[in-house]
Amino acid sequence: MTEGSVTRAANALRMTQPAVSNALARLRDALGDPLFVRSGTGIRPTQRAAALWEPIGEALERMRGALDEQVFDPARAQTEFSLSMSDYVSSLVMPDLLKHLGGIAPKARVHTVPNTVLEIGDQLEENRVDCVLSVYVNEAQQPAAIRSRSLWTVDYACFMRRGHPLAAQKRLSIRTFLNAAHVDVSLAGKTLPSYDLFLASRGLSRNLVATVNHYSAAYEVVRQSDLIAVLPSDLRSQSRQAPFLHAMPIPLRAPPRIVSLFWHQRNDTVPAQRWLRETLVGMFAKSE
Repeated sequence: MTEGSVTRAANALRMTQPAVSNALARLRDALGDPLFVRSGTGIRPTQRAAALWEPIGEALERMRGALDEQVFDPARAQTEFSLSMSDYVSSLVMPDLLKHLGGIAPKARVHTVPNTVLEIGDQLEENRVDCVLSVYVNEAQQPAAIRSRSLWTVDYACFMRRGHPLAAQKRLSIRTFLNAAHVDVSLAGKTLPSYDLFLASRGLSRNLVATVNHYSAAYEVVRQSDLIAVLPSDLRSQSRQAPFLHAMPIPLRAPPRIVSLFWHQRNDTVPAQRWLRETLVGMFAKSE
């Protein structure tokens, strides 16, 4: 469950792959379920395996603790973590996280990979990443095996370049705002930005002339053109563009979007994974 691969599980158990495959076959026969099915380069748990894992994983963790009192020691651990996030989230999280790990977990390695929001579940199900830090577009469709913890609410503003013809106005009317030329971010590349879905739910549309798949690119487009954009207002990570941008309130505010920490339930009791999650929550969760 934790490795997502028979080969990696065999290495972790110091067993041969055939021995692990034979043990898995006996489990399948005993429980009357395939337990794991092939998926991409590894395996994915069935619903039966996912349901069993919570009580069994907790029991195994208690047994492991009773037998060898194994505790994750960040100061000595030579481990690698993989985090999935957008460039905007990464620019907020990674500088502080790496500075923190450098002091308490100097041998740890962290790798980030991009996410497109749509593949959050697949990244975790297929064990491609340890955690995802992102906004989940439709919480109702979140797979049952994916756990989450809210971190912070994203504040948005309407951005334009300093000197933009609309920058002299104190507030934008809804008509002026919708008619202006917009750029927005679509991490998946082909999907409609969430703000346009919000407008459509109210029977409205804006003049969206371009989408880009990086937040940093959107800020740069705004800085160098007459396009405006609805973007996160925390420009701490975009300090190079910040002096050249003007922010105004959005005439039509969408429901708040929350950046959350996502992980697969199979990692609930893994000491290193639990320590990583506790570290991320401790550093970046904000009480509203």
